[in-house]
Amino acid sequence: MPKLVFLATDLALYLQLAVIAFYIWHASRTPTLRQTWQHVLHDAAAMSAGVVLLLFVLIAVLDSVHFRPLLPPVPGAAADAGSAYSTRTLSVLDVLLAGPREAREKTYSVPLGTHQFSKESILVDGKSIRDFPRLKFGGGHLKDAYNDRACDITFKSILGLLTGAVVALLAWFLLAFLRVRGTPGGTLASLRAVWNQDTVVPWRAILLMVSVVFLFAGWVGALWPYYHVLGTDQTGNDVLYQALKSIRTAVVIGSLATIATLPLAIVFGILAGYYKGKVDDAIQYLYTVLSSIPSVLLISAFVLMIQVFIDKNPQLFETGLERADIRLFLLAAILGVTGWAGLARLLRAETLKLGELDYVQAARAFGVSDAGIMRRHILPNLTHIVVIVSVLDFSGLVLYEAVLSYVGVGVDPSTNSFGTMINGARNEMSRDPVVWWNLLAAFAFMVSLVLSMTLFASAVREAFDPRARAFRVKRNRPAAAAKNQNGLAASTATGNQNA
Repeated sequence: MPKLVFLATDLALYLQLAVIAFYIWHASRTPTLRQTWQHVLHDAAAMSAGVVLLLFVLIAVLDSVHFRPLLPPVPGAAADAGSAYSTRTLSVLDVLLAGPREAREKTYSVPLGTHQFSKESILVDGKSIRDFPRLKFGGGHLKDAYNDRACDITFKSILGLLTGAVVALLAWFLLAFLRVRGTPGGTLASLRAVWNQDTVVPWRAILLMVSVVFLFAGWVGALWPYYHVLGTDQTGNDVLYQALKSIRTAVVIGSLATIATLPLAIVFGILAGYYKGKVDDAIQYLYTVLSSIPSVLLISAFVLMIQVFIDKNPQLFETGLERADIRLFLLAAILGVTGWAGLARLLRAETLKLGELDYVQAARAFGVSDAGIMRRHILPNLTHIVVIVSVLDFSGLVLYEAVLSYVGVGVDPSTNSFGTMINGARNEMSRDPVVWWNLLAAFAFMVSLVLSMTLFASAVREAFDPRARAFRVKRNRPAAAAKNQNGLAASTATGNQNA
């Protein structure tokens, strides 16, 4: 049996999932929270983005279950000899993608290519010529790569898209069947209601996004065992595999750094707004000084100090993966510790307003302690700001990691991340011809994650902030009024014609 390995970021991710599950349970039992989150569930764009976010989180979780494989017994060893484990740590995602992970070429190859990107001296009929050598894995099943490649890719693409379409269609009918249980009408009537958006939850938008995901997954699943779908990098590694491995780094950085921001921001923001006076001046001076220091330089200094500590204490880590993981964990902590000033300002301003309300003044008059007032009356009324800012900051932290890795002070070079891929593509873009697929893969995956979180965060902000919701209703009201007027005019004209 393999030996489970629990990295620091793995435990932190598991803890976050447990907290999210507890919050979902708590929100479902609290009428006000349940009603607020229903606004998010009714937003079509947010639900479509939620499908993509769930897919990214699923990949990150699969890549966070690590283990060390059990080595086969040595011939002639004693029966009571202890089990030996590999020094290489794998994840469940590595096992599921064992084929692309081990399909390593010599150097660059274009997406869906069958030959190497650069020429080499090869022997043909005993003569040395300069040509593009065949790839070992990409299109290795083809006898004539030049003539059979287009037909093979077309056939496998159609097969993969048809498979994805069938699975997506089953998802549509499954939802229609589940909705029809206990309600009048058949499955087709339920499916018609979903398509016509006659449901409270925007199932049509969700299922359309699920269909797109299944179509893409079917296409990739049909081609990936035989080709490098997004090509290979300089060392011959599959680019799509590296992009999927980079998702965990982005999720860990965005979530852990956001959580590390909350304690300092909440404590300092509430204390500054509640006590005012010298306490407020001291905290304002602290985060003003922190904000005046260039964040890249501050984070770079911390990262370099961490790297020196890791290099001087190699005995603390059994494998290179654990050493790279602790750097990732500490980088997320540094981003959180240095990025709490913005949220603290917002919480301070809101606490100043809440402290003057009648129920807080009444609590002081009845002798309630300051800690009790802050815990019972101030903090619960700041929850919506914390939720909104936390969701919005996630996207910024993912982009920040890419910038830090690009300048060389981000994650460990052995850790897959979008910033590392972009940094590696810096020299590739100056080649002639240009190696563009590595940068495109990192850009596409990172934009998909950030855009999905931004759309979801926009819906959360509108749900938790009544002013944003009122502005949206006010903005949509003229369009609805114009539509009603046009409908009334059309009906009047029809009545006149009938008369």
